[in-house]
Amino acid sequence: MSEREAWIIDGLRTPRGKGKTTGSLHAIHPQELLAQVLQQLEARVGFDPAEVEDVVVGNASGAGDHGACIGRMAMLTAGWPYTSPGVTLNRFCGSGQQAVMFAAMGILSGFQDLVVAGGVESMSRPARVVGADATSGLDGGNAHLRERYPIVPQGVSADLIATIEGFSRDDVDRFALESQRRAAVAVAEGRFERSVIAVNHLDGTLALDHDEFPRPSTTLESLAGLPPSFEEMGGKLYEGFTRSFDDACKEVYPQIARVEHVHHAGNSSGVVDGAGAVVMASSDYARAHGMTPRAKVRMTALAGAEPVIMLTAPAPASAACLAKAGMTVADIDLWEINEAFAAIPMKAMRDLGIDPEKVNVNGGAIALGHPIGATGAMLIQTALDELERRDLATALITMCTGGGMATATIIERV
Repeated sequence: MSEREAWIIDGLRTPRGKGKTTGSLHAIHPQELLAQVLQQLEARVGFDPAEVEDVVVGNASGAGDHGACIGRMAMLTAGWPYTSPGVTLNRFCGSGQQAVMFAAMGILSGFQDLVVAGGVESMSRPARVVGADATSGLDGGNAHLRERYPIVPQGVSADLIATIEGFSRDDVDRFALESQRRAAVAVAEGRFERSVIAVNHLDGTLALDHDEFPRPSTTLESLAGLPPSFEEMGGKLYEGFTRSFDDACKEVYPQIARVEHVHHAGNSSGVVDGAGAVVMASSDYARAHGMTPRAKVRMTALAGAEPVIMLTAPAPASAACLAKAGMTVADIDLWEINEAFAAIPMKAMRDLGIDPEKVNVNGGAIALGHPIGATGAMLIQTALDELERRDLATALITMCTGGGMATATIIERV
């Protein structure tokens, strides 16, 4: 009897639309965004949705248009039989990747055979989340927790990382410029076309069929002219406290004299709308139903990091994932390290000794955008498409998340 494996059969995503009221996907309800992905997956793969044992969906908002268990609502919107369930999870920015990880776990455990996993986020349709505003950080408004961990907004955390690591404004701007350059090449060569669907309005007219966010005309000079995005925020006082976010950083990391605010709109992840999902099946189920796999999930891992600096866990999560798989950095052909802010992949590459030429080879979230709950599923598809294009074998996908965590997944072509 063959060893049971968690196979990725196929994956699709929407284009990333600008996360503004003027963005091309703004008028489309996030349930509808994900539903169109599910419908297209059903049509392309040819599976029976009645046999889907769960639709696992990552989403970081969980309120407003994204509420009411959007995973369940999206599969109902797609017209799938109500006998198939759906669930929604939140691991902040890693939610879409965590959905795939949970699907792999369910399959490898023998509890499930056919699962659809992904994520969705319409960042142009925000719902205020308690405790996530500019004066209360990301602690849910819990003053008692704040005394233990003065969790600051992620942009301030990114600037703290850059300060400690010695990344200058020029360093992070040059990284951002390279992300734009690589994305422009990928778009020009059609590298994303296999996985991107056209999104339509309810009347059938086209809404968007390409990534809307990249700015290929970006220059180092234009980046240098942008003001720091988080300097003013760093000086704001915590709600009900006499210290600012920057003060909190200095209390936890007294080795710094001040937080150097180097991140801005041009070297941070773009605000966009989008959805993506993958069809996953056990090797036994896939063989029995004539499904051809594209890859398998070889290993997954998680890590936690100190929650004030927050965004440093991709390296330990990746190291844990590699160790569990019996692999080393040298065994990975391509890396996707989410560009939440430029300093994040820069630090991970430094910590792990990764060749930058293997990382985010088609650009990343700085150029393409980061639709929070959907990004993880999108990055897995991007990595798989590029493995096939280059005829390579393995990729590691990792993302930092709010609260000081990271997700990591190794996929291997089948």
